[in-house]
Amino acid sequence: MATATKVLLQADVENLGSGGEIVRVRPGFARNFLLPRGLAVPATAGNLARVEDLKKAAAGRKQAEMIEAQELAKKLEGSAVKITRAAGDEGKMFGSVTSKDIGDAFEKLGVTIDRKKIQLAEPIKTLARSKFRSSFTAP
Repeated sequence: MATATKVLLQADVENLGSGGEIVRVRPGFARNFLLPRGLAVPATAGNLARVEDLKKAAAGRKQAEMIEAQELAKKLEGSAVKITRAAGDEGKMFGSVTSKDIGDAFEKLGVTIDRKKIQLAEPIKTLARSKFRSSFTAP
């Protein structure tokens, strides 16, 4: 069984840690996912000296994301979109409304929302008013 490898995160990684943290991960996860995507660097002496710089950069990115999210929330406050679909006699749609459809509808209003950040428990398949959640910042 492979032993854990220490890496220094350069960016926030969901369910793992935030930028500037030193974490232990499996070697394959580091080699195949974190390192090629630039999300982490090996925890060498030279890279560990950069920990404070990485933490400051991560905090700056987080601050910028928060400001952008607040602006987007102000734009979306009280807004609603109407998505039309063909439906049968019992109110069931032919097809469904997905996060992509919701993102496209808001785009027509001039507000761009990343469809990956729109959280639907399941696609909407019945005719009704529906609410959805959207996370504008990384957790």
